[in-house]
Amino acid sequence: MGPHLGARLVVAVTPADVGRRVTVRRSVPEGFRDVVGVLESWSDGVLAVRKRDGTVVEIAEETLAAAKVVPPPPARPSPA
Repeated sequence: MGPHLGARLVVAVTPADVGRRVTVRRSVPEGFRDVVGVLESWSDGVLAVRKRDGTVVEIAEETLAAAKVVPPPPARPSPA
């Protein structure tokens, strides 16, 4: 058997990261779903992530497959 090549999934966010921009991968029946946005809250085992379009996605903590803090999005160019 050859070496196993692949990424290790790590949950590297905590409730202390509320207010920071995060990327989260969660397990769903169809596979995995990703969301990027600001971690609005984390309480009672549920994370709330606000996406750029303003919608809030609630994620059950037990479905987390990977998560990390990410830098702010790049600035959008100003209209000419």
